Amino acid sequence: MVYDRIYNFSAGPSMLPVEVLESARDNMLNYEGSGMSVMEMSHRSKAYDDIIVKAESQMRKVMNIPDNYKVIFMQGGATLQFAMVPLNLMNKNHKADYIVTGNFSGKAAKEAEKYGKVNIAWTGKDIGFSRIPRQEELKLDPEADYVHICFNNTIYGSCWDYIPDTGNVPLVADMSSCIMSEPIDVSKFALIYAGAQKNVAPAGLTIVIVREDMLGNVNPITPTMCDYTINAEAKSMHNTPPCWCIYICKLVMDWLLENGGLEARKAINEKKAALLYDCLDHSDFYTTTIEPGSRSKMNVRFNTPNADLDAKFVKESVAAGMSNLKAHRSTGGLRASIYNCMPIEGVEYLVEFMKKFEAENK
Repeated sequence: MVYDRIYNFSAGPSMLPVEVLESARDNMLNYEGSGMSVMEMSHRSKAYDDIIVKAESQMRKVMNIPDNYKVIFMQGGATLQFAMVPLNLMNKNHKADYIVTGNFSGKAAKEAEKYGKVNIAWTGKDIGFSRIPRQEELKLDPEADYVHICFNNTIYGSCWDYIPDTGNVPLVADMSSCIMSEPIDVSKFALIYAGAQKNVAPAGLTIVIVREDMLGNVNPITPTMCDYTINAEAKSMHNTPPCWCIYICKLVMDWLLENGGLEARKAINEKKAALLYDCLDHSDFYTTTIEPGSRSKMNVRFNTPNADLDAKFVKESVAAGMSNLKAHRSTGGLRASIYNCMPIEGVEYLVEFMKKFEAENK
């Protein structure tokens, strides 16, 4: 790769497009004649206002976000949203449904219990989070204030292959590890949130996309900075926003639009995932526990026959110019995170390495 870069399969923060990094580099010391870096720029300046306005407008184009949705640039990661969602939304009947398909949806449910009654509408804990539930398995409460899902499960490597029908109950989705990896119908969701450090920008930015009718009914104990309405009315500037991250986000939106948008991204991501899963499915050396219909296109988790070989795989992959193929400590094994900015050549290189490693270690 150019600049002696390696293939970084990190679950996040993850790879950014080289073109984006080059643009940021070229404007690092003097952004478009302003005489200063974006890192030094007042968030109230005209130059920065242009950046944040364009970041939002380009994101609206990329995701086809309807006009009756607010886009809020926030901080605190998706983890802060685990509290912000119930604080802002669990205030009519004081209860919500959570569908637990992995680690982060479980954490979100536990956090929400502080603010109201949580109904676990389904959990995959007893089956090792090996699949996504079918619609008929969901035990939904029609009086819930909202239904919460994690659309893609970074740690376990599963992903919703459909949007669940929640009737008249608003649907909330954590899309941290799959946002903008393919087109989605935003209007099917009352609220979408995502940490940006996987597909969109460096760590430090959180994206919230919320339907306007979900605003204005906040729990009275909610801290000012955690009130969606206040942040929406302030146009993401109730306090100093993560200026640099939003700037990079804007560059990534430009890159997505210049390269065919989300339809093109979907085709590339499907091809990358197919290469890896085809290798796994035709191997008697590697195993994967996620059922085919629930497999993530962003996070591919797998194992060699034993932990010693897993460790050897990680060590040799680093020597071969790849990084972060060790899976999360809670699952063990291996994981390749192949987000938007991982080139298909990187996945092809990994597959060839996997075949070679299998031949040498059977």
